[in-house]
Amino acid sequence: MTVKNINERKTAPYRFDNVGSFLRPLRLKEARDAFAKNTISAEELKSVEDEAIEELIEKQKEIGLKAITDGEFRRSWWHLDFMWGLEGMEKVEVDEGYQFAEVETRAESARLTGKLGGSGHPFIEHFKFVNQFADDEVIARQTIPAPAQFLAELLRPDNREATEKIYPNEEELLEDIAKAYQTFIKELYDAGCRNLQLDDCTWGMIVDEDYWKNMAGDFTVESLSRKYVGVNNKAIEGAPEDLVITTHVCRGNYRSTWASSGAYDKVADILFGEENVEGYYLEFDTERAGGFESLSKVSGDKVVVLGLISSKVPELEDKEEIKGRIEEAAKYIDKDRLCISPQCGFASTEEGNNLTEQEQWAKLELVKEIADEVWGK
Repeated sequence: MTVKNINERKTAPYRFDNVGSFLRPLRLKEARDAFAKNTISAEELKSVEDEAIEELIEKQKEIGLKAITDGEFRRSWWHLDFMWGLEGMEKVEVDEGYQFAEVETRAESARLTGKLGGSGHPFIEHFKFVNQFADDEVIARQTIPAPAQFLAELLRPDNREATEKIYPNEEELLEDIAKAYQTFIKELYDAGCRNLQLDDCTWGMIVDEDYWKNMAGDFTVESLSRKYVGVNNKAIEGAPEDLVITTHVCRGNYRSTWASSGAYDKVADILFGEENVEGYYLEFDTERAGGFESLSKVSGDKVVVLGLISSKVPELEDKEEIKGRIEEAAKYIDKDRLCISPQCGFASTEEGNNLTEQEQWAKLELVKEIADEVWGK
């Protein structure tokens, strides 16, 4: 007789999980560069992407991941490519990139050209490609930037004028963001998606003291938190019950550097108590994310995926130390509601973090070993 493992999770998030993006193989980087220089066609680029994604999916299955993604291989950025695909948006070059620790990113953004809409997004076809490889053992996951992240992009100094010209009333802007996402989510669901992840760095900004030094306007941590949770909740309102929606929160991930610091405490009541998601993928790999005390604010039966393994560095963490940190977290939230993953993807942008593909897979093997030892295979 087979004894059922009561700790095994049958739906996302899973005990052993991953945030989404993977290091781009060299031939994919070369193909994207060739396409940018107009030396290969879009069809030729897609062929390389398709092949690289198929190989990536096989590796994800081999290592034991229950949720597969395309590794964001068709994207340049974790967030901007999605925004560029919405109706009423355009890709623009701006004066300055995002400021990370000791480095500045490429200076690109997404700007409004008209009223927003979410139909016919290219990510739908991207998802369909991945979903053909789903089976009884694995599901296909789609990752996109959270509505709050999109709002923050539209209101950054480079874009605010264009945004306010088209949406002088912010409430109308929030409503149309939500509607665009609702349209996308419906089309994604109709394409077969049952697991959607909303990536959201806005919370890392809010808890960072330096962010407020540069923040103009009459805002507070609470007012901004409520605005962000409000637009996120409105966007997923009415989503099908069997669509598992989660969110990932981090403090920036670009070429192994970070953008912000601060514990979750200031936003825990609203983020963990009021956002209507089923799980949180949370950065906890360094002291910049603070302690686990705020996990006591995670409401209902929501699940927390502890991002205890760093995707930024090649060195492997000490297994026993990580297991000890899981026990520490379990003082504030039932261990049955915990899972483990890297703190972020391995390549939030196509440049990728400073480690090799072999080191990337070793990181995930470590995550799986820890999950198996803590919760059982």
